[in-house]
Parts: sequence; C-alpha cells; structure tokens
Amino acid sequence: MRAANIKSKNARQLTDNIFSYNDIELLKTIVMYGANASGKSNIIRAIRFCSMMILNSANHNENAVFNYQKFKFENYHNKPSNFFIRFIVDGIEYEYTFSLMQNRILTESLHFYPKGRIKKVFIRNEEAGKTKKEKYIFGTEIKRPLDVAENTSDKTLYLSRASQMDRDIAKKLFMYFNNTFILGYLGYNVQQVENLFNTYKHHLLKALQIADSDIINITVRKIKMPGKKFNVSVKATGIEDVSLEDVIQEELQIKTFHKADPKKSFDLLSEESAGTKKLFVIMLSILDIIANNKILLVDEIGESLHPDIIEYIFNLFRASRKAQLVCTTHNTHFLDLTKFRKDQIYFVNKKDDGSTDLYSLYDYSDFRDTMDLEKAYLQGRFDAVPFINDSIENLKQLIDG
Repeated sequence: MRAANIKSKNARQLTDNIFSYNDIELLKTIVMYGANASGKSNIIRAIRFCSMMILNSANHNENAVFNYQKFKFENYHNKPSNFFIRFIVDGIEYEYTFSLMQNRILTESLHFYPKGRIKKVFIRNEEAGKTKKEKYIFGTEIKRPLDVAENTSDKTLYLSRASQMDRDIAKKLFMYFNNTFILGYLGYNVQQVENLFNTYKHHLLKALQIADSDIINITVRKIKMPGKKFNVSVKATGIEDVSLEDVIQEELQIKTFHKADPKKSFDLLSEESAGTKKLFVIMLSILDIIANNKILLVDEIGESLHPDIIEYIFNLFRASRKAQLVCTTHNTHFLDLTKFRKDQIYFVNKKDDGSTDLYSLYDYSDFRDTMDLEKAYLQGRFDAVPFINDSIENLKQLIDG
C-alpha cells in the first residue's frame, strides 16, 4: 500500500489518507472496483489463503491437500502458485514468500531489514536436494534452525512450524497474521463480543450516533444456556462469514435503548434491523482495528450498509494513525478525487484469457483531477464494468425465446 508520488492539489488536501514509515508514504485505504465475476473476490481470497497457510499449515498431516483452486486455463494447474507479502512489524520491514502445488510446498523464504539493509532469515527449496541441509539456507536469527527443518514436512510452511516450536522471530510474525492482519469483520465468539463491547461501549455509542442512529444506550449480559456451545469455523481459504445471530446464539442478551423512550428496551437480534445488527459488529471490529493500528480486509464493504455509513467507515480510517483497509465495492459514489487519491482507487478487469488484471487509476496519467471520475468509470473508460446489451429489442428476444 505504498503511496505514489502525487503532487496535485487534490492529493495535497488528502493528507489524512496517508501516513509515513521511514520517510515512505503509505496508504490507509485501497478500494477495488470491477464488474461481477471480474475477480475482485478472488484477490481477497488469495490474500486470505496466504494468511491462513501461515496460521494453519503446522497442523497439516501427510494427506493434506491445500484448500484453494488454481486458475484452470493455460495449463496453470501444472504450474506453482506464488505468494509474496511485504509488511512491517514493530517498525521493521519483512519480505515473505512461498510457492506451492496443490499438495506440497516448493519454496519459501523470509528476509527482513533490521537496520535498513536486507538480511536473510531463511531460504527453502524443496527441490535443491534430498537432505534438509541441502534444502535450507539459514541466517543467524533462528536458534537451532535445522531442528525446525527436520520437523517440517512438505505440507507445512517453515514459518508456521518455527512459530509452533517457539522460535522468537517466527512467533512474532505468526502473531502479526493472527492478531493484526484481520481477514474480515465477523468471526467473533461470545467472549470476544463481550470483551470488545466492554472496552469500546462509549466509542460504539458515539459511532452509532454519528452514523445517525437514535440508539442512546446498549447493554450486554451473558446468559447461561446449558448444553449449547458454539464455535465460529474458519476455512483454510479465509474467514467463513457468520451472522450476529450465529455468533452469540442467545448466549448474550443485547438490549438497545432509543431516544424516543430511553427506558424501553429492544432486543438487538429480534427487534432491530439487519443494518443495525451488522453495524453493531462492524463498529466493534473497526474501533478495535483503528485503536490498535491493524489491517482490515473486506469483500463488498457496502453489503447491507447505507452509503453514508460506508463513508463514515472510510472517514474513521482517515482519522486513524496507521490503521489500513483493503476492500471491494460496487458503489460508485466513492469514485471522487476529493475523497480518495488516484493511487487509492483500483480497478479489476477480466481479460480475454479469463485471468484477472488489477491496476490503479494512477496508471492513467492522462486522467485529470477535474474530470468526472464516476461518469468515466460507468462509461467504461477504465474497462472494469460489464458491457450489457439491454436494448428493448434484445430484451424482448430474451423474453420471447
């Protein structure tokens, strides 16, 4: 999410959209646009899969098959899938990469920049030889690194196994992906909802009121439900979305109180709108993410939410110190260069060969800030829209068969 070198008047006025790390400007938010089936969700899924491999691969057994789908054209089912992520933990930059087939890890490496210069942690190549010594090259950061390698099968990422075996640098990065790189709004259990509510109740009420809700108070009380247990499942490809009803499943009693009659309570699950219920969970998530400078990944940020609420969420990230948001949307209301810089707006387009092309508005050097961005997008100036022949003649033909 490195910012481009943009000197336009609009960009200069959007200083809250970026923050600095070692004199490098980084974006707080990236928004992706594209037609249905263009590949927006696949980009989100790919990022989630990368993260979940780090978190879960240490638990894979010898029969494991990685839970992702390869690109089916151009013989890609016989080619490796490659993942690369550059990120910052505790002020230090890291580069991590791995490649795999459907049933085995092929390569893996980790480098970092402790004093501004690149330094190797480890490099792995499963095809470099038969022994672990031939397959791995180590720096000096991991204690007894070969012990970890001896316990790492070709179904498991070395980083994941090293964390499990209590190696410091690996544990630190594991916690980053587990606690800071947030893969979606939902997935909270009862205890998390209760803890977040107790921590952010005041901020939650203020957020709801800013979002034009007339809710002035909320209470949360745990109810013991004998014989009922619930766990939110996590797929290897990412977070499995669940509803608020699923998350608390009557184990939390959440009551809302409205301005019209502050003494009369409403049950959040049965008496509030779908939007209010979703906003409750979303705001708890976002307030925690912003307070702790985390990164949030969201597919279809506009689902069940009014555009003003979405803009409010974007503004919360603008007001944050270093929190970041990567999301997709179809809402063209935000294609506005007084709200987003050119390098914050990405387009996703399906090419003729079926693959997905991802590119930024910044790539269009001839598009001026004074032009109508929303209109240009809807007219197909940047490709990433469906081309539909919906003439009356065509539709009549379709209806009549």
